[in-house]
Amino acid sequence: MSKDPNSEIPKWKQDFPIEQKEATHVSRREFAKFLTLFSGALAIGNTAIVVKSFAFPEKPLEGIHPICMESEVAEGESFQFEIQGSKTIPYLLINLGNGEWRAFEQKCTHLSCAVKYRHDLGQIECPCHKGYFNPRTGDVIQGPPPRPLPQLEVVIQEGQIFVKAQNA
Repeated sequence: MSKDPNSEIPKWKQDFPIEQKEATHVSRREFAKFLTLFSGALAIGNTAIVVKSFAFPEKPLEGIHPICMESEVAEGESFQFEIQGSKTIPYLLINLGNGEWRAFEQKCTHLSCAVKYRHDLGQIECPCHKGYFNPRTGDVIQGPPPRPLPQLEVVIQEGQIFVKAQNA
């Protein structure tokens, strides 16, 4: 019988080889084990996300929320505000002039970058990827955003500006 060549090498040297070639070698079994564990972890993570979304659905905006006074936002300017709910959502209030007010979610529908109103362009701009939205409707004018900006209804009572969900 022939001797196993690895039997003479101490176990610690087999586990921690000095040769670069031996140190970087990954067997098919080790690679398959890694892929299996990694795929299992991804599956568990995705399952947790789905379970969370069904168990704790996001609540739609309810009620009417006071924002500011009309006099605080000059014509052609915008005002940033947040509404606390199941999570805090940033919004943008725009005074378009002639008593026209609009309120939009301040997150771009492309990659959630903060949008801003550009009075000089007459558009809402996403500075990350140069996406532009119509300030009257929230519709996409140009760029990568796939959907219009979510909009809130603006209500003015005695000089005070309030917002509420569309069709609420």
